[in-house]
Amino acid sequence: MTPRTARPREDARGDLFDPLCPTRRLLDRIGGKWTSMAVKVLAEASPDEVRFAELQRRMAGVSQKMLSVTLQALCRDGLVSRRVESSVPPRVYYGLTDLGLSLEVPLAAVRRWAEEHMAEIDRAQQLADERSAHS
Repeated sequence: MTPRTARPREDARGDLFDPLCPTRRLLDRIGGKWTSMAVKVLAEASPDEVRFAELQRRMAGVSQKMLSVTLQALCRDGLVSRRVESSVPPRVYYGLTDLGLSLEVPLAAVRRWAEEHMAEIDRAQQLADERSAHS
C-alpha cells in the first residue's frame, strides 16, 4: 500500500490488516444489506436499468433516504451507473457497471450462506443469551 497521501497504483492490492488500507471501508460498504439487495435487484435486471421507485419497491423495508445514500455510494465507487431522463418529473435509472456486475457472484455466495445458516446462528445466539442470563 502506498502512503496515505499518494494515490494507490491501478494494480495495487489492498491489505485488510493494514489499518490505513481503504479495503476496510470498501468491505463496510459492500457488506451492508442494502448494498447486497441493490446489487441483486440490478443484477437480475441487467443489462436493463431500473428506476429508483422500482428499486425501492423491490427492496422491502428500505427508506427513500437509505436507498438514495446507498445508490450514491455505489455510483461513487463505480459499481452502479445513474442516468437521468429529462422529463417532468425527471426519471432516474440505475444499472450495474461491469465492475458492479462482477460483485454479484461473491455477494450471492454470502447471501446464500446467510440464508442456509441463519437458523444455526439464531440457535447459537439463543444459547449464548441463555448462558449469560444464568451467569
